[in-house]
Amino acid sequence: MKDTDSSHCTRSGPGATGPYDAPGPETPGTPGESLFGPGSEFHRFFNDPRWALAVVRATVLEAAHPQIGAALADNSSFVVHPWRRLRNTLVSLQRMFGADEETRQREAARLNRLHRRLSGTDARNRPYDAMDPGVRAWVVATLFESSVTMCRLSGQPLGQTTMERLYAEFRAFLAALGDEEGHLPSTLPEFWQYYDRMVAEELQNTEALRIILFKLFEHLPAPPLFAGLPTVWATGRALAGPVIGTITVASLPEAFRRRAGLPEVPGAQTLMQSAYMAARLAGALPDNWLQTENVVGLLHLSPDGDGPGAERLAALRGRMKRAGALFRLIAPVPAQEDATGGTEHRRSARAFFTEVLDQTGDGYLDWPDLAAMARELCSRLDLDEPEETRLYDAFAAWWRELQAALDVDGDGRVSEEEYAAAAPSLAGPALIRVAETLFDAADADGNQFIDAEEYRALFRRGFGRCVADAEGRYSRSAFVRDFLSFMSGRRRSTLYDPLLSDA
Repeated sequence: MKDTDSSHCTRSGPGATGPYDAPGPETPGTPGESLFGPGSEFHRFFNDPRWALAVVRATVLEAAHPQIGAALADNSSFVVHPWRRLRNTLVSLQRMFGADEETRQREAARLNRLHRRLSGTDARNRPYDAMDPGVRAWVVATLFESSVTMCRLSGQPLGQTTMERLYAEFRAFLAALGDEEGHLPSTLPEFWQYYDRMVAEELQNTEALRIILFKLFEHLPAPPLFAGLPTVWATGRALAGPVIGTITVASLPEAFRRRAGLPEVPGAQTLMQSAYMAARLAGALPDNWLQTENVVGLLHLSPDGDGPGAERLAALRGRMKRAGALFRLIAPVPAQEDATGGTEHRRSARAFFTEVLDQTGDGYLDWPDLAAMARELCSRLDLDEPEETRLYDAFAAWWRELQAALDVDGDGRVSEEEYAAAAPSLAGPALIRVAETLFDAADADGNQFIDAEEYRALFRRGFGRCVADAEGRYSRSAFVRDFLSFMSGRRRSTLYDPLLSDA
């Protein structure tokens, strides 16, 4: 099999054929030409089935960068909540590459605020900073290079004009974040030299890379659509997880695979190219089946939701449960606890710690876990300043309260054992303040009630049968009471569990 090192094989030239090699009406860089919006090359890639493989590959290349890998290992919830992370990333990309300049500027400001909060030192005391211009340039570079590589691996290499336009779009994306475009080379030949140097000199076999390749794929948690169907999900994951990992490793630059000691699985190159070809052929499916936002929306449908597809989803889940029963007869899978119980179903302190508090999945409760909660809530409510900072500050005060009460050994974090041994009531003043601040953020019109539209923005579902008063509103006192009951009483909740514990 021919070497698949992308540093040698992605320079497809003007003679390439396929739907992506035709030049647009203007050449890249023409004054006044828009590099964003529905006519962009990125917009076409966004709904291409192959791009799912490209994004996974780009994520692995990002994680191999020492600074990015350290930031992911310390702060990210991608192991425990990968589907939530995927949805938020895709929404952000849509905003950044959309046609509306105001939306793009607002999203860029939000991303910059998020990145400014991600800095620290890794296990070897090396600093990392998500605002480092070189780090941000590498993130953009991996998306571009993986998009080019996906076309080559699927037998449809990009033409030179299309490749140049796509590269111009990604450089414009970096500029929209406020970074100088010069952190990515100005021409494609210079980019490939930059990319080769990064692969050869900068990338490492980081902890985050190993987690993605050897833990995440094989232990991927079920999305909300499959909640309560552990047998069906575990069976599919057991088959697909190792395959996705093998395909991803095989698609990485060969020089990096050798240096990082990544396993060479017999037949992996053939499997990888077959997967990309199959994804290309999937492009023949009806357009509405391929819309990325439709696919992600389907994965995030709740079994208790009230959307337009709720009836069809209920019927589909019934069939999947019957399939799960058949799987159990053929190959028994260890039973797993159903986490979709009603509001009166209590769980143990250890279960609450794992399912709700430990957002990063490292076995400890510390500031990154609460920051991940704040980040998700700010994202759901699409908050601007100063509301976003108020919510982060409320969570930071709660963390200080928890640390003072529970960190028995003084190591700066709370272990599962420390939490379970104390079995505390968490409804202290700081948690009450979190509830009140979250209510203020959700109450967009400031009338001291959460109406149906505000409720759906936060919980992504209608009032249904649970919380609305006679006038169809959710009062401040009821909201604070329910939030505290969930966080301190450790009650399962069909309302609050999806808010903080959905994968």
